[in-house]
Parts: sequence; C-alpha cells; structure tokens
Amino acid sequence: MDTTLEMKEIEAAIEGILFASGEPVAVDRICLAMDMDKPTVELVLQKLADYYSYERRGMRLVRMEDSYQLCSAPEYADYIRKAFEIRKPAKLSQPALEVLTIIAYYQPTTRAYVDQIRGVDSSYTVGLLLDRHLIEECGRLQVPGRPRLYRTTQTFLRAFHLNSLDDLPEMPGIETDGQMRLGEDGTVLDDISAE
Repeated sequence: MDTTLEMKEIEAAIEGILFASGEPVAVDRICLAMDMDKPTVELVLQKLADYYSYERRGMRLVRMEDSYQLCSAPEYADYIRKAFEIRKPAKLSQPALEVLTIIAYYQPTTRAYVDQIRGVDSSYTVGLLLDRHLIEECGRLQVPGRPRLYRTTQTFLRAFHLNSLDDLPEMPGIETDGQMRLGEDGTVLDDISAE
C-alpha cells in the first residue's frame, strides 16, 4: 500500500474521531482507537494542527495537556455567531463568580452554606450557574429538610482551563480538607467539634 495514501487515511481517521467527539479527546484514546504508538499519533496531530493553521481553515486543532479538540477558528467568530444567531456569551457577574468560587472550593456544598459565607441570598445566582451548566446538583444532605448539594461540572473545568479541581489555586487562610460541619439547616457550624 502507498505510504502517502496510508498517512492520508490515518489523518482522516483521526480528524473524524476529533470531529465526532466535539470534546477534547485524550491522545491515549486516539492511540487505542488507531492501534498506533503515541509518538506517531502526536506527529499526525501536529501535522493536522499545522495544516489548519497554515491553510487558514475555519477550524483549529487545539492541544490541552494530553488531549486535543477541534474548535472553530477565532478569527471567524463573528461569522459563526451571525450564522447561528448566537450572542456573545455574557460574562459572569461578581456575585456569580463569588458563588462559583465557594462551590468550587467547598464542594459538595449547600446553597445555605453559600448564603452564610456571602451574607446574602444566592438562589438567583445558583439558578444562573445551573442554567449555564457550571454547577450541578449532586444529591441531598442527610439532615432535616434535605437541602440540595452542589458541585462544579466539566463545563466549569473547560471554561476556566482546568484539568481537574486539583489545578484550583490555593486560597490563603481557607481550609478545603472537607472538615466543615453542617447544622440541621445546612449552615456551617463554626466549631467543628460542636455537637
């Protein structure tokens, strides 16, 4: 078989995998699917990335750690928005960032805990973050009233360019070791040893 044709087929297959996924795909997963070694797959991925960039195609191949994703080229964002009548995504407000930060560092946590830290009602903001898929409900606290527990999502990680929650920067003076203790109403008890 002609090696040029073979390479074209390999490129096309990898391109198909990335396109069909719509999400980042780990290099190891591509290696398994293609039954190829990592250096060869990475070489093909780099060749595809260079091709999209050099030829000024409408998409780019973006590397994120050990994963790759096909994305639209940023220079065509205005056209893409017009085509789908998509408005520019609204930035998160300061209250939304506060609520998201609390949930990210203390997850899973209740809205009552978020309200206690912020000193104001956060129900609207929690609803907004749920609508944007940055947080999700992940169960209920086993206390009277059974308040909902919230955690961040994969969309949150992607939006903030994090591989995992371990990549969150440390917050000075805040313990995130899971030692908080919640009262019956879902609020935090100041004294961990309190009964």
